[in-house]
Amino acid sequence: MDINGILAQQLNIDEKNIENVVSLLDEGSTVAFIARYRKEKTGNLSDVEVREIEKNLNKLRNVEKRQEEIISSIESQDKMTDELREQILETTSLTLLEDLYLPYKKTRKTRADKARELGLEPLYKYLMEKSSSPDDALTFAKDFISEEVPSPEEAIEKSLDILAEDIANNIDARNILRRDGMMRARIIANEKEDPDKTYETYYDFNKRVRDIKAYQTLAINRGENDGALAVKLEFSDEYNKKLIADIYEVSNAYQKELLDTAVADAYKRLMLPSISTELRNYLTDIAEDESIKVFSNNLRPYLLQRPIKGKAVMGLDPGYRTGCKVAVVDQNGKYLDKAVIYPVVPHNKERESIAILSDLIDKYNVSLIALGNATASRETEVFVNNLLETIDKDVAYAVVNEAGASVYSASALGEEEFPDLDVTIRGAISMARRLQDPMAELVKIEPKHIGVGQYQHDLNEKKLDDELSKVVEDAVNEVGVTINNASYKLLSYVSGLNLTLAKRIEDEFKDGNLVYRKDLKNVKGLGDKTYKLAAGFLRFPDSPELLDNTAVHPESYKVAKALTTYDLDEIDLEAVSNELEVGIPTLEDIIAELKKPGRDPRDDNPEILTKSEIMTIDDLNIGDELTGKVRNITDFGAFVDIGVGTDGLVHISNMSNKFIKNPNEVLTNSDIVKVRVIEIDKTKNRIGLSMKDIDQKG
Repeated sequence: MDINGILAQQLNIDEKNIENVVSLLDEGSTVAFIARYRKEKTGNLSDVEVREIEKNLNKLRNVEKRQEEIISSIESQDKMTDELREQILETTSLTLLEDLYLPYKKTRKTRADKARELGLEPLYKYLMEKSSSPDDALTFAKDFISEEVPSPEEAIEKSLDILAEDIANNIDARNILRRDGMMRARIIANEKEDPDKTYETYYDFNKRVRDIKAYQTLAINRGENDGALAVKLEFSDEYNKKLIADIYEVSNAYQKELLDTAVADAYKRLMLPSISTELRNYLTDIAEDESIKVFSNNLRPYLLQRPIKGKAVMGLDPGYRTGCKVAVVDQNGKYLDKAVIYPVVPHNKERESIAILSDLIDKYNVSLIALGNATASRETEVFVNNLLETIDKDVAYAVVNEAGASVYSASALGEEEFPDLDVTIRGAISMARRLQDPMAELVKIEPKHIGVGQYQHDLNEKKLDDELSKVVEDAVNEVGVTINNASYKLLSYVSGLNLTLAKRIEDEFKDGNLVYRKDLKNVKGLGDKTYKLAAGFLRFPDSPELLDNTAVHPESYKVAKALTTYDLDEIDLEAVSNELEVGIPTLEDIIAELKKPGRDPRDDNPEILTKSEIMTIDDLNIGDELTGKVRNITDFGAFVDIGVGTDGLVHISNMSNKFIKNPNEVLTNSDIVKVRVIEIDKTKNRIGLSMKDIDQKG
């Protein structure tokens, strides 16, 4: 199989660049390393494009492996022909490969196998090639009567099982059903047993397969698995059977009657169950892929939120009966102090709580409060507003998504970081750190627990984990990791590293053994190859070598130092590229780093919204224009936090003045956007928003 050629055609990328990427991947290079430090070889492909090559390469190699398995199996049966081998090798679809293999699969004994064992194959051939009438067929069939086949009628009936199996294995016949499935078939769901009316939306669901949305597929699957919905596919049965029968040639009306009987049997008994399962699996795979893509598209910008630097932060993890847990961290995220306050029901100790927080704010010069958005968040926000009115300091607050905080608090990593603290205090620390450096804190949680996807519990867990881990890896390496305050969990996502090496690096740094980048080579188990993959993504701000705090790779230090004699604003890229024997893309990257050493690419992203006063849904009016932050993007719209305790929905139809098919065409998770209130439903606590006719740049 010409995998590189197929990839070039599929992805519309030059085949030479594909070849180089595949070669680098096979050598063990990571996607991040290839995209950042091998731009001349890849034609300056982005990490997203390199990921696509990697993903499709693995798919095609799986097809190639399956081709080899199928060829080996058929050869072992002495049934391989040159024509069949060619068909197998030319097929790049796993589905079509399995179709080719279907007649040769070693499965349980079929009705057709039993008919052959009874010696009925000659009868089947006579019926379809020479018979002309029922009497003629019955006369010929008398010779096949036996103890197992007591009558000529039964002999004819059993012999047609061979034809039915041939029809069911016919690729053209199967494709007729597949084509109908994708073009005209409908998926129908009805109530089965749903006492809580959980799936009421789908009680009379009837939609063409081609029009079904990913979230509908996953919801229907869940309802079916819960026993609440009865689900079936409805094909154009009579039309399909006619098309299948037309594949076969018959010479008279009797043969046509026999053929129609066998087609009806094959269609109902063998083909419908098989193709229906295949189509449902296909819909599920597509739905999972789309949902994982939504999750990935939400996760990356969420991780890349702009950090708030240089501020001591107080984290609040709200609660009712058990109180609100408080933790203070310094400007570098180091834990300083804790408290538990009871400002809301049932305790209502607001005055005492204000006194405790005021003391902490004064003592540690706190300028920002991070408020978790879960239980008792709204009531605690009212309290925070009252607090800010009573103190004489310039303090703001931000509501922080708590998703996954409890997972981190109870994790082994949470225990390692704060063995002497209660899990709830760890949660408050996480709230504070999520404002200071969202990525560094969020990587401590499994990506699926971060709360930026849809239907995550209905997805293939391994597929979801694998894809989201890649998103985290790409985001971490895009930013780079500063060694001074990095957890081993964050370090483990660096190109070339794993948890074991990350822990060793963390320990060696704490022991004062890592000052320069090159000191990484002294870490046990970190060889030259790993050093090459990882070094450029690790920053050493205290190193005497200034380049150690940039994204310049050590292999390019010589070039970087030579550039110090040039005017970087007036440089002739082509001439210097030739002079220093370095590619222009790499040269441009080095110049950018020298101009802004230690630059954090997240500083270009929107600032996190902070507030100094509270609003509620009661303060809203139709037509109000507000600024909010995109919390989550789904197939049908985006949820935007406008600061009233309930995220408003911007339906896809209200996102743009022009028609769009997907919310991601105009929005990215964590975007700061301007919206207009178009619907307020206080009973259901729902808010409808629109972005139409609003200048987002104004």
